[in-house]
Amino acid sequence: MKSISKTLVSLLSKAGIWAGAWVATAAYAVNDLPGGPAVNQLDFHPAATKIAEEQHWLHVMMMILCSVIFVAVFSVMFYSIWKHRKSLGHKPATFHESMTVEVIWTIVPFIIVILMALPATKVLVASKDTTNADLTIKATGYQWKWGYDYIKGEGEGIAFISTLDTAQREMSNSGKPSGDDYLLKVDNALVVPVGKKIRVITTANDVIHAFAVPSLGIKQDAIPGFVRDTWFRAERVGDFHGQCQELCGKEHAYMPIHVKVVSAEDYTKWVDAEKKKMAAKADDPSKVWTLEDSLQRGEKVYAANCAACHQASGKGGGAVKPLDGAAVVLNADKTKQIMVLLNGQNNQTMPSWKQLSDTEIAAVITFTKNNWSNKTGQVVQPADVLAARK
Repeated sequence: MKSISKTLVSLLSKAGIWAGAWVATAAYAVNDLPGGPAVNQLDFHPAATKIAEEQHWLHVMMMILCSVIFVAVFSVMFYSIWKHRKSLGHKPATFHESMTVEVIWTIVPFIIVILMALPATKVLVASKDTTNADLTIKATGYQWKWGYDYIKGEGEGIAFISTLDTAQREMSNSGKPSGDDYLLKVDNALVVPVGKKIRVITTANDVIHAFAVPSLGIKQDAIPGFVRDTWFRAERVGDFHGQCQELCGKEHAYMPIHVKVVSAEDYTKWVDAEKKKMAAKADDPSKVWTLEDSLQRGEKVYAANCAACHQASGKGGGAVKPLDGAAVVLNADKTKQIMVLLNGQNNQTMPSWKQLSDTEIAAVITFTKNNWSNKTGQVVQPADVLAARK
């Protein structure tokens, strides 16, 4: 009886756990995300480019062809086994070879391979034709964000970093996800015009990443030291979401891609607005900052780039070293911390932050040297960072 009671208690306990998990899942119910994943999705994302449409057609065609082959082969096999079984008096044939069979099972697979290879090659070649692009953008993968540089076409010179929205990360840390765009919302989307051929050049600063947006039919690895490219031409305006599709470290799940496709007129307006913002943010590396102004600037830089790993408290966690009370932060030789930010350390557990401006690096170092229990009174100037880069 005791054994039965224990078993019942165990079963009820497991049932309670499953019920709790189901309730929790129901509480986080979401809707389909236009341009992104759908609830219980089994098929491809709705295509927004011709290439994506061709990829979907190719997938369906291949699945049908493979299904027909599967059914045909196993039907013949099972029919032969059933109709020629020993219980009916059949005996195994004793032949060595058959030229007819040899020819058939050579020619038929060859024809099938050709039927599969021709359309697949057509789509693959088309997806690699990046010539005559209207706009060229470089996408650089960092641990764990994307850097975008508009290097040719309208908007040339615009550059920014796109990272996971801080509210999304807080939801993840708290275990309380919400919203249809959970872990897909970014602070700065990649904006492109509709109907224009967009060439995307990919590379990486640290490890291998992959730039992928399913609705646009693109996926290209971003490899340190290499430059590769892909392209797309969006057929409609809208928001399209993707993620890094190469396992790139512990923050891999927090590296979304958001491509915002707008009309030509809206794109021109966005370009003008971005250039005005860049002009307003342009920093003079020779400017001497006060401690108060540098702390204010550094706090914003820290929240946007550092708090995800080092935490708002500066305590770090796991392989991430704390900044509160850290020897390199308290060291009077500010060059040591500058070099850590410029070059990274611990096999890129702490990645390089060369993409930040001299002023941003100087400000965030000043912030860490004078926040929490760190009260060094030191002020790092942009000129110090500029000198360290050389």
